[in-house]
Amino acid sequence: MSIGVHNIGQGCVTCLDHDEHYILTFPNGYGRQVNALSILTVPWIELGGECSINCSKTGYNASIVFHTKPFYGGKKHRITAEIFSPNDKKPFCSIEGEWNGVMYAKYTTGENAVFIDTKKMPTIKKKVRKLEDQDDFESRCLWKDVTYNLK
Repeated sequence: MSIGVHNIGQGCVTCLDHDEHYILTFPNGYGRQVNALSILTVPWIELGGECSINCSKTGYNASIVFHTKPFYGGKKHRITAEIFSPNDKKPFCSIEGEWNGVMYAKYTTGENAVFIDTKKMPTIKKKVRKLEDQDDFESRCLWKDVTYNLK
């Protein structure tokens, strides 16, 4: 048993420190339950599908695959990715691991390294413009009444 959410569209991320603008797509989300007898298994959330990240300024791009857990065996939260230099068909870096844990990088130079360990990352507080400074269709402005009523 499961439920799936297919994310349509794209997001935009701007890194002000580097004057870079990224366009990215999102993985699908799934709520999983192995069988109908919920007392026998613990439900979990997982991501699945292919995504991309592209920077128009630098030309660098990445192709990311969120792997769903097979019905029998396998691991949850697996991810693989390839990072490409501008105009290159072969990746200069391949990533694998768990999106909510440790990811490892293999470079074409032969170097292998920890790419990121999400468990060791510090929590960084979001910087969000005040509601009155946001456009009508920016997320927090658009959903402010729903957020208020949920609280």
